[in-house]
Amino acid sequence: MIIAHKIALDPNDVQETYFRKAAGTARFAHNWALNQWQQQYDAWKADSSLPKPSDAALRRQLNAIKREQFPWMLEITKNAPQMAIIHLGQAFKNFFAGTAEYPT
Repeated sequence: MIIAHKIALDPNDVQETYFRKAAGTARFAHNWALNQWQQQYDAWKADSSLPKPSDAALRRQLNAIKREQFPWMLEITKNAPQMAIIHLGQAFKNFFAGTAEYPT
């Protein structure tokens, strides 16, 4: 009976560098989005006519500025920062549903 497959990665130097860049970009995007979410949520609490923050809006905002402010993000796949922000959005949904702690 096969229960699982165990696959080990053995990247060469170029692949390892790419993986590290992708992980660093995802971490940066998560931290950037968390900061923006907090700022936009505080602004929304002060003025409810402003839109609530959302992961889709943050992804659009990052895509609009990354060519000028973060050109190094273009060296890796777009999925790294995109999925980091999507996961942050899910973390906030879980927090507001009461099933998780505040995202950090």
